Amino acid sequence: MSIKLGVPSKGRLMEKTFGWFGDRGVVLGRSGSDREYAGFVKGIGNVELVLLSAGEVPRELAAGRIHLGVTGTDLIREKLGQWNTSVKELAPLGFGHADLVLAVPAAWVDVNTLDDLDAVAAAFRQAHGFRMRIATKYHRLVRDFLRDHGVADYQLVDSQGATEGTVKFETAEAVADITSTGDTLRANHLKLLEDGLVLKSQATLYQSVAAPLGQENRETMRAMRRLLGID
Repeated sequence: MSIKLGVPSKGRLMEKTFGWFGDRGVVLGRSGSDREYAGFVKGIGNVELVLLSAGEVPRELAAGRIHLGVTGTDLIREKLGQWNTSVKELAPLGFGHADLVLAVPAAWVDVNTLDDLDAVAAAFRQAHGFRMRIATKYHRLVRDFLRDHGVADYQLVDSQGATEGTVKFETAEAVADITSTGDTLRANHLKLLEDGLVLKSQATLYQSVAAPLGQENRETMRAMRRLLGID
């Protein structure tokens, strides 16, 4: 059985991943049209390319169905509880940078820190009879972050898209979302909390702990790591 390498199947993340490997002598590509999910690997033998969505890569790594995978730090840590027992981080790739941040309405002029947010959350519950809502798709990361910083009296509401608009449409009072520049947050009249950085994320190459490695695959893995410049 060959080494299976999972990479994002579309968009700039796929293109930049192909470029990163290509710069190191491992050429990746699609076997057919953009609608096909088969791929090829040149420059090293016994490696099979598996094209997946970035969100699928953590699950496939944890299950041992792929040996190596490229995805964002945020997705690994959100989708895998105790992630470092399921995967090993091999190399940050230097692209796909984004920050997971907490943001509140710009009109909340007296709310600039997590301590301020905690105070507002308590007052909100007392005034409205329910907890302040924070819209996000990163439930594990945000819940752990707020617990570690002593913020209580909130509830997370799921948002899988257009999270920044939830405050405008009154389905949430605050948001926790990925941002690269902050432009979308500002366009929706939201501001970052001064100490509201939950996680800095980037595209990263991971190795599965669970994927089986026979002798041939161990040799392939060593050869791959040498080519990629991974110690």
